[in-house]
Amino acid sequence: MTYDRLVCANCAGPVTEGRCRVCRAHRERLEQQGPLGALSPVALLTLVVLLLAAVAFVATHQPA
Repeated sequence: MTYDRLVCANCAGPVTEGRCRVCRAHRERLEQQGPLGALSPVALLTLVVLLLAAVAFVATHQPA
């Protein structure tokens, strides 16, 4: 989940607006994690599976 969809439990506002100190702290922490930090575990798992499938495909189709 990206942080533009998160709702703060403290002020009930969008985290991207940074209405309270909790929002601002969470937004800053998410920005420090980088682009992969905002991905859901399912999306990360999908990327890993696709990468492994691509490596297996290349490895099996190499001429001997």
